[in-house]
Amino acid sequence: MNISTKGRYGLRAVLDLAVHDAEKPITLSAIAARQQLSEGYLEQLMVPMKRANIIASSRGAQGGYFLARPAEEIRVGEVFRALEGPLALASCVSEANEEDCARRDCCGSAFLWGEIQDAIGAVLDKYTIADLVKREGK
Repeated sequence: MNISTKGRYGLRAVLDLAVHDAEKPITLSAIAARQQLSEGYLEQLMVPMKRANIIASSRGAQGGYFLARPAEEIRVGEVFRALEGPLALASCVSEANEEDCARRDCCGSAFLWGEIQDAIGAVLDKYTIADLVKREGK
């Protein structure tokens, strides 16, 4: 199981915004340069994070991106869900799956996938961006 670059790079961008908060708004090119990411790819990640009210932007010569809310209010899980969609270790236990799997009652492993998924979600939701800022550079 791998976390995609969307989730990893998006989290790096949000963390960059939180660390450099005093400089707001921050240009996409500055984030891309500091994080060694493609500006074009980073731009694609900003759209779903804006929709999820994680980041915001301003236009103009002094425009750029900034956190839409305080870093203490943004959970790491929010960033991942905005970029990756609902947690879905297996389709039968997906956060977005409204229908139960037809085999759920007789499947010996469904509980396992659900428990693993719940544990991952709990860790992602346990930490805020502010928690990660405290660990930045250690």
